[in-house]
Parts: sequence; structure tokens; C-alpha cells
Amino acid sequence: MPVAFAIGVHPDDIEFMMAGTLLQLKSRGWETHYMNVSDGNCGSLEMDSKKLGRVRTAEAKRAAKVLGAVFHPSIGHDMEVVYDLKTVRRLASVVRAVKPDVVLTHSPFDYMEDHTNTCRMVVTAVFSRNLKNFVTIPPRPHMLGDTVIYHCMPQGLSDSLRRRVIPGSWVNTTPVHEQKLAALAEHKSQQNWLDASQKMNSYMAVMVDFAQRLGKQSKKFKFAEGWRRHLHYAFSSEGSDPLKEALGSDCIINQKYERDLLRGF
Repeated sequence: MPVAFAIGVHPDDIEFMMAGTLLQLKSRGWETHYMNVSDGNCGSLEMDSKKLGRVRTAEAKRAAKVLGAVFHPSIGHDMEVVYDLKTVRRLASVVRAVKPDVVLTHSPFDYMEDHTNTCRMVVTAVFSRNLKNFVTIPPRPHMLGDTVIYHCMPQGLSDSLRRRVIPGSWVNTTPVHEQKLAALAEHKSQQNWLDASQKMNSYMAVMVDFAQRLGKQSKKFKFAEGWRRHLHYAFSSEGSDPLKEALGSDCIINQKYERDLLRGF
């Protein structure tokens, strides 16, 4: 059975940007896994760090259950997600335990460092999966085989310098949209926080708008998620695209994006 592993940073990031694709793969018989690197301990104006970490972990567990994915505990805290060797070793250990064929994670460029640092660590953790002499925490044997990394769209569909980010492919999330909403709804602690701190006047509506904008880009789907595939060196065979292979007509390749890759910068 093929395995997909969604790795976000904060509880609710997977639900916003990756959960629809995870659900579509699950509907095709894939085993699915879910992990937030941080426990989300800073996202509140009412609760202290320890209490909030517990609350948000419980919310994430319920969301993973809604998605039908195996839950993996967090290994850090908000704003402490930095690219360091210890965290990479811990994350690499989880990757080796899961043995994923596909990893879904953040964009290399996004509006905040927790997202981009998580992306970097995920890439390193997956790269090191077949390095026998790279020691993980806890120790796990290396794994062989292809693992393809896909980067989701950044918040606002722009990088940190406001430049538009275009997907390399779109995945149809319309059939699983309600289940994706139900998973996001488990993160009840975040509504007031995001309203106050980031002017997200409707937490759920922001996700719906995000999915609609990507669906409109696809020119086919009502709701969608967008993805960019990582370079294949040391990860997979050239041209390997298991999302397209698994999802068929529910995954559209952006041919203009592919042509622009060949043209270079």
C-alpha cells in the first residue's frame, strides 16, 4: 500500500493547504499520515503556552481522525521552529518510521519563518532517509526507495516579497471539500486568535476562498489545492509524479509552468 505523509508546522496548516489531497489519496487506497512540527502553543490571546499546547494538540488529533490519517506528535513550539541538527534528526526518525512514497509539506517561500524552516527541515529529513550513517533521534535504520516531495501553495498565493506563486499542478478537492472543512472546524481555539492577529474575519471562509481561487486557476475544479514538485535528485527517478499517477483526472498538470521551468529564470 502506498503511503502519503503530510507535514505542516502549526495545527491547522495541513487542513488549510494539504488535507484535500491527503483525502483524495486515501480514497484511492493510500495509507495517510499527519504531523505538525509545532504544537501551536503561541496562537492565543487567552490561554497560556502549556494549556494552549495541550488544547491544540487535542484539536489536531481530532482533525487527523476526521481525515482518517495516522497522527504523529509534534516535536517543537511556535516561533522556535528553526533549522537545527537536533530537530532534523528527530524529524528524520519519523520519516524513516513512516516510509512515505509521497511527502506533502510547505512552500520554500512563505509569509513566516515557521513555514519555511519546516519546509527546509522536511527536505533534509527526507534526503537523509537512505543515508545509513546519518543518526536519527531516536535511532532508526535507513530506508531505500523513492520519496517524492510536493510543496503546497503559500498563504495568499504569494511569497514573502508579494510575488505571485503559481502551482505546477492542481488537485481537485471538490469531492472531499466538506470533510476538509470538518477537519478545519476542529481547530476551534484559532477563530478568535486569527480574527484579532491576522484580520481573518471568518476562519473557515479564508480556507474556502483559498480553495476556490486555486479551483478557478485550474479552469476545471470548483475547489482545488496547488502543488509544486521538488527536484528529483536523491529523492526519486526523473519525471516521477505519483500524485498525477494516483489521481488521474483529479490532478491537472500546469503545462505553462512546465514549459517555463525549461526556459529558466
